[in-house]
Amino acid sequence: MFTTDELDKYAQVMIWAMKKARKEMFIKGDIVLIRADKSTIPLADVIYKHLLKMQLNPVIRINLPEQMEKTFFSLADDGQLAFKIPGDQELYSSLNGLISLLGPESLTHLKEIDPSRIGKYAVTKKYLRDILEEREGKGNFGWSLCLYPTEELAKRAGLGIHEYKEQIVKAVYLDRNDPGVIWQSIFETSQQVKKWLNSMDVEYFHVQSKNTDLKVFPGEKRRWLGVSGHNIPSFELFLSPDRRLTQGVYFADQPSYRSGNYVKGVRLEFENGKVVHSSAEEGGDFLKNQLEMDDGASYLGEFSLTDKRFSRIDRFMAHTLYDENFGGASGNCHVAIGASYADTYSSDSKELTRELKKELGFNDSALHWDLVNTEQKTVHAVLKKGAKQVIYDNGQFTMQGL
Repeated sequence: MFTTDELDKYAQVMIWAMKKARKEMFIKGDIVLIRADKSTIPLADVIYKHLLKMQLNPVIRINLPEQMEKTFFSLADDGQLAFKIPGDQELYSSLNGLISLLGPESLTHLKEIDPSRIGKYAVTKKYLRDILEEREGKGNFGWSLCLYPTEELAKRAGLGIHEYKEQIVKAVYLDRNDPGVIWQSIFETSQQVKKWLNSMDVEYFHVQSKNTDLKVFPGEKRRWLGVSGHNIPSFELFLSPDRRLTQGVYFADQPSYRSGNYVKGVRLEFENGKVVHSSAEEGGDFLKNQLEMDDGASYLGEFSLTDKRFSRIDRFMAHTLYDENFGGASGNCHVAIGASYADTYSSDSKELTRELKKELGFNDSALHWDLVNTEQKTVHAVLKKGAKQVIYDNGQFTMQGL
């Protein structure tokens, strides 16, 4: 699959990303969790070696193989779905870093499972995400994730395994002598764009394409983030809007695989922030079930734009990590229904209590589902003083000098 040189470069990019995603420096003895799918063991092994050489304490967790995951959701009773593994809370409360390696060997193994069972399990595990979010807000935790090519991913994307692997090589810049230098350059350029976007006093963003006409309201005390190291690759810039104000229609022309289900042609209609009507060309029942997962599942948690000049991804990859960073001819916009990102709060994250998050319209949910639109589009920023400015057109940000 990957050459020895490519694996070493990939490992070094992932460690760069994890370090970039954390506010504080890593120190000797810090704990880093490597959470890996079985297929990703070759990359996990190289990352493990690098972390040991850095005098960190790596902990390995292998994700449940797909057949066992299907067995669990088929046979587990309500108590087992809600079971909390002893020691997880202690481990997560001590983590300083996390690298997740994704290499699914099936994307549809849960298609016959009642989605409400998957939802209940997700709600049960949410407390671990809350722990890590709090630790990240304090600056002592950083995370990143990446994708490893598998036959299943290639098949679902309509590509050969070598062609799929080469898309990853290209997207992560493993074909360059020092991909870390390139990622640092992308990081610095994105800082300029975020500064430009954050300088605007925006009432709402208006997204218009062939099938989308959506108004997204950033709300108070928000900032644009992105290219932070959290995902590799990641070229998107995003914020978490005020969940109460979203209006209009959003269409996702990119298909999506989620929890073993294939969903295509998602159309969402929002009123006063909430999805009031949903449909899909395929997977409509699953979509509706996901929107009913909890109180926040039918509201927006994220609004994002990707500049095609940053991203070398030009094929559907059957995985959200790549599809939400699609460059192609027209870039992409994506939204996520469900959980918001607390770090898009523009003031001191340590003061962002649950009460303040609710007051500011940050969304809370066990769901976070990215839905991608790659149509040719124009995005206006409608400013609070009434002016209107194009910020994104023809797949790229309109900032001068970029």
